[in-house]
Amino acid sequence: MNEQNEIGNAVEGFDAGRRNLLKMTSVGVAAMGAASLMTTANAEAQTLTMTQDWDKVFPKSDNVDHEKVSFKNRYGITLAADLYLPKNRNGALPAIVVSGPFGAVKEQSSGLYAQTMAERGFIAIAFDPSYTGESGGEPRNIASPDINTEDFSAAVDFIGLRPEVDRERIGVIGVCGWGGMALNAVASDKRVKAVVASTMYDMTRVMSKGYNDSVTLEQRTQTLETLSRQRWEDAKNGTPAYQPAYNASVTADSPQFMIDYHDYYSTPRGYHKRAVNSGNAWSQTTPLSFMNMPILTYIAEISPRPVLFIHGEKAHSLYFAQTAYANAAEPKELLVIPGASHVDLYDKVDIIPFDKLQSFFEQHLA
Repeated sequence: MNEQNEIGNAVEGFDAGRRNLLKMTSVGVAAMGAASLMTTANAEAQTLTMTQDWDKVFPKSDNVDHEKVSFKNRYGITLAADLYLPKNRNGALPAIVVSGPFGAVKEQSSGLYAQTMAERGFIAIAFDPSYTGESGGEPRNIASPDINTEDFSAAVDFIGLRPEVDRERIGVIGVCGWGGMALNAVASDKRVKAVVASTMYDMTRVMSKGYNDSVTLEQRTQTLETLSRQRWEDAKNGTPAYQPAYNASVTADSPQFMIDYHDYYSTPRGYHKRAVNSGNAWSQTTPLSFMNMPILTYIAEISPRPVLFIHGEKAHSLYFAQTAYANAAEPKELLVIPGASHVDLYDKVDIIPFDKLQSFFEQHLA
């Protein structure tokens, strides 16, 4: 069965709640999901309550110092982050900003990437995007192509002021849906010297056009009609309505990519109570701005700074990286990992090419 037929069958086979989600977004965004429990105390004042416990889904490294930090983005939203610093460091070091996947939190994949890069000699920071995880912002569990792009640059603001960091040697890693956000951020933020998009999604493309660009103009128009009218309901109620919980009923008959997501977000392997994708929900109107704002319009303007795309050969999302690579300007590289799925690059340290990441940033943050 080819990929497009498999995805079409997936849409037909989802549970009722999932079908409602597909109807609301017109796309079946597998990377979408769910709402974390709010952990901010007094969101209006942007005072964050961040746990000091090690509540990551990966073990703590003995070779890295860890610090909980926070900083504000340009819109005044306070972001929560984990800062990872190599032990026995000496002098100002290069730094890497990390976030993603879409609907995940810093205690999951982005934190693993950040800690691993710190083990390899870089200062690294993994942050929760606005409105999610331990970060501030009201209402909860909202995503925005503009604000979430800004979140990356806000992290660059913060880390560039740290005394341990050489601010002229900053790179970015975006995972999954935040791979697209990272590329968008670096296109405009000329302080960043190199960027990696790992197992990337272009969230504006998938929300507006569906998987494999299969959504028709009629379907898109109907979705926008439905979401537009949902705004009246939200305004009347004074609070947004939320999509059905993600990963509620994936079965053995579900398509493989849905089983893979479930295996990460809904099992001890990757489950985290604050993650959007671990059984919570985005707001119903979250797709609106994504459907009207293509984030990779200026990807060629990353040049002359290098961009590295890393993707799995078996990933249902590979075409996002292939298109982005085609539209990016040199210097660029697309590294396809043989046999790897989309989710393999979230946490499988024997598959994620950390040696390549290290050599890439050592070369371009020199």
